[in-house]
This record gives sequence, C-alpha cells and structure tokens, in this order.
Amino acid sequence: MNSFGNLFRLTTFGESHGLAVGGVVDGMPSGVDVDEAFIQAELNRRRPGQSNITTPRDEKDRVKILSGIFRGKSTGTPIGFMVENTNQHSNDYDNIADVFRPSHADFTYFSKYGLRDHRGGGRSSARETISRVVGGALAKLVLQKEGISVTAYTSQVGDVAVSKPYTELDLSKTEANIVRCPDSETASRMIELISKVKSERDSVGGVVTCVIKGAPVGLGEPCFDKLQALLAHAMLSIGAVKGFEYGSGFAGSALRGSQHNDTFYMDGDCVRTRTNNSGGIQGGISNGEDIYFRVAFKPTATILMEQPTVNSLNQEVMTTVKGRHDPCVVPRAVPIVEAMAAMVMTDALLIQKSWQR
Repeated sequence: MNSFGNLFRLTTFGESHGLAVGGVVDGMPSGVDVDEAFIQAELNRRRPGQSNITTPRDEKDRVKILSGIFRGKSTGTPIGFMVENTNQHSNDYDNIADVFRPSHADFTYFSKYGLRDHRGGGRSSARETISRVVGGALAKLVLQKEGISVTAYTSQVGDVAVSKPYTELDLSKTEANIVRCPDSETASRMIELISKVKSERDSVGGVVTCVIKGAPVGLGEPCFDKLQALLAHAMLSIGAVKGFEYGSGFAGSALRGSQHNDTFYMDGDCVRTRTNNSGGIQGGISNGEDIYFRVAFKPTATILMEQPTVNSLNQEVMTTVKGRHDPCVVPRAVPIVEAMAAMVMTDALLIQKSWQR
C-alpha cells in the first residue's frame, strides 16, 4: 500500500501537516554516484511557492539523506531520507474538520478508516509526492549510467494545448518558463489562463506528456507486468490523475490497421520502426524506440469559493475552503511524472538484468 516497485522499491511515510515526509529506497545498485545536489534540484522543481501560479506555501523541502550513501556512492543498502515540514498553517483547516470537501479524499478516508487528518488532507495530500521525487531522482541516476533519459513537460492546460508532437519540440526548453512547456508561445497562453482562473478563485486541469529515450529492447514482462501496465499503474497512483494513454492512445482506435501499424526496417544491425504509434512498446515489451505517454490531471479539487457538501453527521451544509492551494497542479506535476516513470524503468531494467546473468 505504501510501497512501490519490485527490485527497485520505494516505501514512503508522512502527512501534509506532520513533522516530516520521507521514505526508504531499497534495491539501489551499489557503486552509483549519488549527486545530492541533483536530488535537491529535482525537489526544487516540485516544491510549493516556486512561482505566482503555484501555491504560496513556503517550504524549502531540504532533503536529508539518512543512510545508504558513503563517500558519494550508493552502498547497496537501503537509502533512508526525510524532508521536514516547516510552513504548515494547520488552523486554515479548522473550519472543515467535520466537513467533506467536494472531490477530495475526505469522505472516502473517513468512511474507510473512521477518522481522517483534515489538516491539508493528511496522507492524501500531494505533499506525499516529495518521497516519490526523491526515489525518482535516485532512479534517474541509475538510468543515466545506461544512457536512458526521462523528460516530461506540460502539453495542455485547460483548452490551451501544444499543437506539435514532441519530436518537433526542443525539450531542453521545458524549464525555461514557470508552466514547464517547451513551446514558449503556448506557455504564455497557459500562464495567462492559470492566472485568470486563480483570480476567479477557481482551478483548471491539464496534461503532462512524458518521453523516455534510450530504453533498450526487452524491458517489460508478459502478461500482467507489461511495461505500459506498469507505467499506467505508476501514473494513476498520482493524486489528481484521471487518465493515461501511451503511443497513439485513444486516437489510434479511429485508424485502420494499415494506417496504424509500425512497419519494420533495418538500420544497420538494428531493427527499427518507420513510425511509432506503438509508443515504444509492443506486446508489453520495449522495442527500442522512444517510449511516450500522456497523463491527464483534473482541476485542483480545492477551490476558494463556497460549495454545497455534507458533513460527518450526514447533514447538507455549505463550505468555503481556506488555505494555500495550486490553481493548476500540472506545472508541479511534471517532475512527479518523471519520477514515477524513472522508477518503473529502473525496476524493469534491474529485472531484465537479473535473469540475463
């Protein structure tokens, strides 16, 4: 329930307004150079308060590595880490201690467990994803040694979408703006939309596209651990995610086989495909082409306007939420999508290597 992965395994702990969040990564190969500055940089991409279109909660999210690293290298033992919570405003949530916020986990947590931590959503808060980003950063360090990269970007906010495929974008420009869209003109319109929605005390959703380059042929296991199934599991475990598609996705269902098939050809000694509607995965196994997928995020459930709801006494009431919240989660979700994808790929890589020896 609180662990993810097989050979490369992340276990997390912590709540939004507790003392800290953190985790343990087990299965990190020994001898990997661990750049703690890189891990912190990944957390900085996720942290709150980074721009005027994100929540103003001011958390520096400084990671403390507790074990598993010696003289800058992984030892092969569990890597423990934690990030302290330092800027909670728990009293902002006093008025909803017994009220279920619309589209939140309040009602389902209370129904399942008989109690809930109303302060920022407790364990259901997006603050839990800090641990995922640390685990993903460690996974990226493993993948770098194998020439595998994981890059995500904001491809849609509301009805404002990038019209070009990822192959026509310079993904190195993703961090050039606060919305994390490599198309500068589209990014400006996205920022304008988020700012407008924020001023109206509302929220908006969007889409993150992720591209994995350099994956070798053979990752993924039939039948139930197909690579796309593992990626889907990872993405759908992120709060606010409502959809996942890879390759041609739902649009591919409107094509004929003659249009959709990725025909093979020889590129020297390598088998390649002329198109990539398969999204780099065939039969649940990577085929050596780019792996790409899209993740849909709903509008942030917490909006600063009055809404009808129900309380813990089953009474219909009106509620107004206070606090500091993102008008759009998508820009901060980009590093989270990368992190989950990196852990899936690292786990799949280690599984593949384990039986090849």
